[in-house]
Amino acid sequence: MATKHPNNFPKLHNAAWPGVVGKGEGSEPAIPLEKMLDLTAAAEVDGGKFDGVDLFLFAPHVDIDSSDADLKKLADTVKSRGLVIGSVVAPVWPPTGGGAAGGGPEDRKKFVAQVRKGCRIAKTLRDLGVRPHGVVRIDSAMGVADWAKDPEGTTKRIAETFREACTVAEEFGERLAAEGEICWGGMHSWKQMARLLELVGRPKTLGFQADMAHTMLYLMGYNAQEDAILPAGADLGDKKALDEGLKKITAVLRPWTIDLHIAQNDGSVHGSGSHDKTGRHCLPNDPGGKLDITSAAGRWMRDEKGKKTKAFKHVCWDGCMFPNAVMMKPQTWNDILAAMLAVRDAHGWCE
Repeated sequence: MATKHPNNFPKLHNAAWPGVVGKGEGSEPAIPLEKMLDLTAAAEVDGGKFDGVDLFLFAPHVDIDSSDADLKKLADTVKSRGLVIGSVVAPVWPPTGGGAAGGGPEDRKKFVAQVRKGCRIAKTLRDLGVRPHGVVRIDSAMGVADWAKDPEGTTKRIAETFREACTVAEEFGERLAAEGEICWGGMHSWKQMARLLELVGRPKTLGFQADMAHTMLYLMGYNAQEDAILPAGADLGDKKALDEGLKKITAVLRPWTIDLHIAQNDGSVHGSGSHDKTGRHCLPNDPGGKLDITSAAGRWMRDEKGKKTKAFKHVCWDGCMFPNAVMMKPQTWNDILAAMLAVRDAHGWCE
């Protein structure tokens, strides 16, 4: 371990899905998983390296219907680069074979079926010794406009579907994390997210996945002005105001948080390919970035008294929808790794 960075937890992961999310038809071509693994493994700062990757369980990266032999090959491919696997994303959306969690019976059946497949893969990778920690990530798989047609009824249906998904996850010894984003109905504001988690009522199985770019948009109430913390037109360069807002949000959602994405945001939204507009991910050193990444991460990794929660064994960088030219530059990943190491230096621990 690099002496400049004595902490070894939480482990530092890179998301592989920026190689496929927002790519494909109408956008740039997908970047193969093997290339994303190579870029991740090659990054190095002060002797520090990425420890692993988080994966999207959807072709061309990882087929949700992968056989045991396919998963053994995947495990060997990741291990050969000195990496492990952490959290995995279940493809619960209609275009990927799933269905809206707040939709009709058939949609909800498809949603739960995809969660089952995702949990089976997660457990298999755990059994193969390549996945020491992590969760299975889900969301409501429906837009805010559809949710808004019947807010109360839809939220109750989402909660019921999530409870069914929890029962499935428990069969495999897995935990689910719902990633709050402004684009997912019933999860599009910090208050709606907290209400949904409470309504599901399975805290040992379902938790919250915080992405720092998306939770910053919660402050602005982008799709829920009634839940905005910052006033319209607020100066996003005011780090004190941002921190006070994050303090309020994390007081509510931190106790539920079991997975964390380190990210930067410039206060805007972005969509690419088939992905709806959501919080724009920026490079850590983007001059337009509004977050003090290390400080903001501390709001999720320490309680209100400043004590480290140690609620998750790894943190993951998420940088969806960057141009391929940016992702193919080795310096991109060194800059990202440097930001991750700074977070661990400030809020991590040693085991």
